[in-house]
Amino acid sequence: MSDTPFDLDAYLARVGHAGSRYASLDTLKALHLAHPQAIPFENIDAFLGRPVRLERAALHDKIIAGGRGGYCFEHNLLFMHALEAFGFEVSGLAARVLLGQPDDAITPRSHMLLRVVADGKVYIADVGFGGLTLTAPLLLEPDLEQQTPHETFRLVEADGYFRLQAGIGADWRSLYRFDLQPQYEVDYAIANYYLSTNPASHFLSTIVAARAAPDRRYALRNNRLSIHHRGGRSEQREIATASELADTLEGQLGIIIPDRAAFEARARETEIVET
Repeated sequence: MSDTPFDLDAYLARVGHAGSRYASLDTLKALHLAHPQAIPFENIDAFLGRPVRLERAALHDKIIAGGRGGYCFEHNLLFMHALEAFGFEVSGLAARVLLGQPDDAITPRSHMLLRVVADGKVYIADVGFGGLTLTAPLLLEPDLEQQTPHETFRLVEADGYFRLQAGIGADWRSLYRFDLQPQYEVDYAIANYYLSTNPASHFLSTIVAARAAPDRRYALRNNRLSIHHRGGRSEQREIATASELADTLEGQLGIIIPDRAAFEARARETEIVET
């Protein structure tokens, strides 16, 4: 663990939380809703070939002081540090992403989520899963349909694992599979290094960005922006130019691009956009 003290006041200002500082379920719910609305999901650093650092000071400088977003390790490590500062009992977990894969697929443990105890019960928390990021903690109880401010989710247990599923229309879509074995920062450092540096990682050649809003979600993959409204209506549009892509990230998704010229050049180089 880093020796750098966590600046809770600065974090709360970043996410806009002015409520209770008591480690209760209500506080956990408030923070879990505020975080993904204030801090966008984005992989711009990896896309630009910049290092993604997970030390506490680096997370503070990038996300809190710098107003940036990040991907799962950055989001959930920052959230874990904040919950610890509140006094919650919290530990890290790892998951195998299943979105777009069969439920029994063997994928790497490339995603981070949290186990949190609040008001004597165990919950999972996850503020870093892109376009389907949870906006509320989920009680760790199988087969219970749990409504969040956005979608309905449930946990399905089988063979010692839990699958997190989101209710999308009339279907249940598996997002990832996890167990309750605690993970540590050194575990995340290895996965993070692979995802942010290996040429096989989609984060180096694909732009992924998302942000939750009170009445909708914004999700961007390469040059396609999807807006999912609460209640089920969705709309999509394709982005034609690198300049428009940067404008969309900065405007609708609230993302600060560290080097706009380099970003636009990289978007053209990877043929995400033509011009």
